Amino acid sequence: MSRRRATPAVVPGEVDVLVLGGGPAGTWAALEAATRGQRVALADKGYCGTSGSTAAAGNNLWYVPPVGSARQDAIAAREVAGGHLTERQWMERVLERTWDAVQTLADWGYPFPVADNGEQRRNSLQGPEYMRLMRRRVRRAGVVILDHSPALELLVDPDSVVTGAAGIQRQRAGTRWAVRAGAVVLATGGCAFLSGALGLNVDTGDGALMAAEVGAELSGMEFSCQYGIAPAFGAQTKGLMYQFAAFTDAEGAELAGGLFPSGLLDVQRAALRTQVYARLERAEPQIRQAMRWSQPNFFLPFDKMGIDPFTQRFPIRFVLEGTVRGTGGLRLVDDECATTVPGLFAAGDAASREPVTGAISGGGSHNGSWAISSGGWAGAAAARFAAGRPTGWSTAPLRPAGGPGLRPRGHHIVGPRADDVVAALQSRVLPLEHNRFRTEQSLRDSLAVLDSLWSAVVDGLAPDSSDAHAVVRSREAAAMLAHARWMYRSALSRPETRGVQVRDDHPDTDPALVHRIRVGGLDRVWTAVGEARPDTHPQARVPGALAQMAAS
Repeated sequence: MSRRRATPAVVPGEVDVLVLGGGPAGTWAALEAATRGQRVALADKGYCGTSGSTAAAGNNLWYVPPVGSARQDAIAAREVAGGHLTERQWMERVLERTWDAVQTLADWGYPFPVADNGEQRRNSLQGPEYMRLMRRRVRRAGVVILDHSPALELLVDPDSVVTGAAGIQRQRAGTRWAVRAGAVVLATGGCAFLSGALGLNVDTGDGALMAAEVGAELSGMEFSCQYGIAPAFGAQTKGLMYQFAAFTDAEGAELAGGLFPSGLLDVQRAALRTQVYARLERAEPQIRQAMRWSQPNFFLPFDKMGIDPFTQRFPIRFVLEGTVRGTGGLRLVDDECATTVPGLFAAGDAASREPVTGAISGGGSHNGSWAISSGGWAGAAAARFAAGRPTGWSTAPLRPAGGPGLRPRGHHIVGPRADDVVAALQSRVLPLEHNRFRTEQSLRDSLAVLDSLWSAVVDGLAPDSSDAHAVVRSREAAAMLAHARWMYRSALSRPETRGVQVRDDHPDTDPALVHRIRVGGLDRVWTAVGEARPDTHPQARVPGALAQMAAS
């Protein structure tokens, strides 16, 4: 008996809250908004529950019991590791929110493993089971899920308030969709530049481009040079197992200082001149089976190749994970995850995690907890914002805000192909020598290429509007290029080594630079030091301003 294909959901013309992105941050946001009685839709670039970095792997959490000084100790340790760019209030809130959310997952029936003493181990989640459960809960909450429906642009009203989004439905032959919404939550993930890391093919920074087009700011983009380790024949970048690795060069000589993670920088430098190999020989025989049980997908490529990673050395490569497992993203102006644009909220990897992770990040742990926490806060705040808007929002004329890669400015200009744009920007972003080990000269050299490429994209990158894949690919190319320019201009504005940013021409950490770097703009990228106070931002003033306009 053949299985009937699921019919794509009907696109609602209007909702109260529209969530873009269906990973953990997006699903938590949708749930929070729906539980407040709001009409909610969620549009995912892929299939909500299976696409993205979390669904592809395990996901440990920053899960600390409220016992004694455990949480304060964890916060203090992160303050040092994060280059003193974190904020205690945010970290305390994330720890509390994660603790409560994990209990909620247990109540929903998530199958946490049980220790010998009968207690559940709740400090990690298996991605497939986690996201399958989240999709089920989102559907039960009455949220309309639009699968395979990548958003292309935001919609704004005459007062520049974000009031919806538009995109393409791949399952309906590229039919365009548009949803009017009282508020929008961007949970579209970070940007990994199509580097080939497992599960990150959907993470091309689309949400940040859409936000920048309506005036949003970003922060922490210099901390975007996060590289994961993968076997040369695989895409799995889970780094935890490499704590047991010995690293050697092409001739078999062990690399000095190669212990994980403290010596990882030395291994990456060695990779500039030689093929690097690893062997998990430091794992004691009695724990090897437990390692396989805890992260089975890590071992799949080895089993397929007939390699025993515990006894045989294997070639590795370093894969850029960018802002997915880096830090930078849209700047938040309050503790409700509001961006600098009214009506627009951000969560998960789309938002800057500096208040929680500082100058370093990584997979899972703080990022996993941040997705849960920021998603919930953003969803709740978006619901309140939508409920507080005057009645005119549902009939106001809307303007589509999309530009580069969607609506070229040039007339009769033959522009570049999207694939050529991607290849050119990747050549300046993916290699360790350009992105991991930075100098002022190398950054300026890269920006000269990227800025010229941006002009060509803005003027002439014009996809065939009847080809859904071409339209999406074109916007992805523009988004990745925008990210590269934000990253490198922010890196120039931080002439020091701090966290994941390594400046070979400024190898020390400068005590005078304990501040954040704001960045924004598209044609002209700007940077600024520090942050404006939340109460001076338009987002904080919007409800009152809108009420005033409605009254007049």
